[in-house]
Amino acid sequence: MNNKSRKAKARFLQNLVRDRIMKLFPSLTKDDIRCAMMSEGGADIKLQSLTARKLFPYNVECKNREEYKTIYKQYQQSIKHGSLEPLLIIKSNRSRPLAIIDMEHFFKLLEE
Repeated sequence: MNNKSRKAKARFLQNLVRDRIMKLFPSLTKDDIRCAMMSEGGADIKLQSLTARKLFPYNVECKNREEYKTIYKQYQQSIKHGSLEPLLIIKSNRSRPLAIIDMEHFFKLLEE
């Protein structure tokens, strides 16, 4: 796969996640949340405002690959992006995207 195709796959998943967050929280605008540019440091979904960070307190890392051998390494990357709860979104060809979060955080969500 050439580099242009890889970047297009990455952008597709980032846009999908951003649009889903904006649909979940209609009060957010494009000024509140945006996708990272290719090779930009930090999280793949940029929460630009305090409101966005309060509504969606996650550092999102998106990976759109055919095979996943190093999920823990990729999850660690989302931890390094800051103090928000880490969230890894992965997707393989012809498969639905998956969200990976810490197990303890998952059970806290269920308790609420």
